[in-house]
Amino acid sequence: MAEIRNYTMNFGPQHPAAHGVLRLVLELDGEVVVRADPHIGMLHRATEKLAENKTYVQALPYMDRMDYFSVMANEHAYCLAIERLLGIQVPERAQYIRVMFDEITRILSHLLFLGAHGLDIGAMTMFLYCFREREDLFDVYEAVSGARVHAAYYRPGGVYRDLPDVMPQYAATKIHGAKAVAKLNDNRSGSLLDFIEDFTERFPSCVDDYETLLTDNRIWKQRTVGIGVIAPERAVALGFTGVMLRGAGVAWDLRKKQPYEVYDRMDFDIPVGVNGDCYDRYLVRVEELRQSNRIIRQCIQWLRANPGPVIVDNHKVAPPARADMKGGMEELIHHFKLFTEGFCVPAGEAYAAVEHPKGEFGIYLVSDGANKPYRLKVRGAGFAHLQGLDEMARGHMIADVVAIIGSLDFVFGEIDR
Repeated sequence: MAEIRNYTMNFGPQHPAAHGVLRLVLELDGEVVVRADPHIGMLHRATEKLAENKTYVQALPYMDRMDYFSVMANEHAYCLAIERLLGIQVPERAQYIRVMFDEITRILSHLLFLGAHGLDIGAMTMFLYCFREREDLFDVYEAVSGARVHAAYYRPGGVYRDLPDVMPQYAATKIHGAKAVAKLNDNRSGSLLDFIEDFTERFPSCVDDYETLLTDNRIWKQRTVGIGVIAPERAVALGFTGVMLRGAGVAWDLRKKQPYEVYDRMDFDIPVGVNGDCYDRYLVRVEELRQSNRIIRQCIQWLRANPGPVIVDNHKVAPPARADMKGGMEELIHHFKLFTEGFCVPAGEAYAAVEHPKGEFGIYLVSDGANKPYRLKVRGAGFAHLQGLDEMARGHMIADVVAIIGSLDFVFGEIDR
């Protein structure tokens, strides 16, 4: 009788459910996974090394290109680390703007998770619904920074500029006549805050639509309930953070446990799972969409009532206003020095972590007193989650591996760096 042997199969990197560039070597017994071995490094761009050869401000846009679905959260951790070494206090208005955009970024990231995870498992409509809402938030990114994805909006000491008083509007074309364009521009006649507020009023009903499609859907539950279970003890031992840890039943959230900026003034809840499976992780992310919406509404209310500076008034760190730079020699010199030489950061080391949409995203920064980092180390949230994939996939079918990868919600820009 022939000997029965396990065989290996490459899952990805060309597989659409491999989320980019994951090569997963599966050892299979029939269609049952015996071992899953992730091979990474195909998106390695030496971000940490590149940052050591750039000034502190020049290295900031590299942060956008790590987890390219959570750009402003990446920038936030980097700016916090620099600010801790510099010992500067960010203006209160800038802190509220940062918190608001962190939550907008969280919604953007979770919507992409929901759309892609749904598409992986077979819910095509979810992808279309989620991208409909993402377009509005990309318009918000574009209004403040000029870029729809790689914003580079946060700066050491605050944010690049204050929120604009007008929103860009659609113009009539051959395809869209004046009547259609007037409807598209209906919520764009006011300021950026008016547009975001209009979004926060519409968004809960959109989340209700997602839940109507998925939460009690028999097929969705068959594909996610009891799949990729991780116990809370193992989640902690493996270094899980964010939704992966909360989905397993551990109420750990840096916004509550180690508050930064103005999160200690915000009223929001931390959703926690029970079973630690793909379904619980889905439920936690859906509830986080609602909680982020709550936080954004609180920020809008405060920002309307409290105008003020959005970046520190120290021209050794932040550039002077353009009008001043064009009118005064001293300001021109500050501007020139900042954008050619940068600023020097006192020697020392700092670690800053934020509650990123994917988990704890940390920047460990070492300065030797020069105008460039001596060493930059990134703690990518998805890196620790990937090591749990083998444990979560064992004993499941190949089709379940797709569901598990989707629920891990990793992006290889931050894993490979």
